Amino acid sequence: MAIVSAEKFIKAARENGYAVGGFNTNNLEWTQAILRAAEAKKAPILIQTSMGAAKYMGGYKLCKTLIENLVESMGITVPVAIHLDHGHFEDALECIEVGYTSVMFDGSHLPLEENLEKAKEVVAKAHAKGVSVEAEVGTIGGEEDGIVGGGELAPIEDAKAMVATGIDFLAAGIGNIHGPYPANWQGLHLDHLEKLTAAVPGFPIVLHGGSGIPDDQIKAAIKLGVAKVNVNTECQIAFAKATRKFVAEYEANEEEYDKKNSSTHVNS
Repeated sequence: MAIVSAEKFIKAARENGYAVGGFNTNNLEWTQAILRAAEAKKAPILIQTSMGAAKYMGGYKLCKTLIENLVESMGITVPVAIHLDHGHFEDALECIEVGYTSVMFDGSHLPLEENLEKAKEVVAKAHAKGVSVEAEVGTIGGEEDGIVGGGELAPIEDAKAMVATGIDFLAAGIGNIHGPYPANWQGLHLDHLEKLTAAVPGFPIVLHGGSGIPDDQIKAAIKLGVAKVNVNTECQIAFAKATRKFVAEYEANEEEYDKKNSSTHVNS
């Protein structure tokens, strides 16, 4: 299966009552692991780069080429979208030009009218190249590339206005946050999600901050219209844990230095 726009498989998820995972990558090994898991589950996937991760990895063009080459070399057969996560206006346009197949324009920190106008511009440029577009209203809590949000509930009228810009799927605040959830977190506002999806019937909703949300709440959100669930923090924690374990094992056995030849390599 070729690398594709996310629009069709996100729409199919919404129509059939399931959700697709959007997993952030931060390096080569993360990308291999995401692709390997998607192939094992025969599930469509969005491999996402944040602005910060893309800068760390050498830029959007390199990220796009890395994902493309791994899809080919690993023999991946499931649909894969290359997606910009929480991109500023200029970053969204750059990703469209270099060949990403899906972008998120995040103007939630802007005044509503400016957010809507810029979303329309992104949609026009993206759809001309067959690229799907996600946008956000109601700032997601936590921090993403320096933008801090308090976990707002997306105003229903704002959500309707954003959908009217022509975007393909909508990120809307329903009490979710980026990063680890605090002990006093009150859970997803599923009642608000229900009102939101009733106002934009059949439209795919994106749940950011998927790490740490109890399974029953994620399942309930999917039943109410969530068609994409973003995951990053959970993978960061697992990656850090595995790295610490490897360092500890290496200190005990200095002969183990070439990890790519070990039995635990991601392509083994």
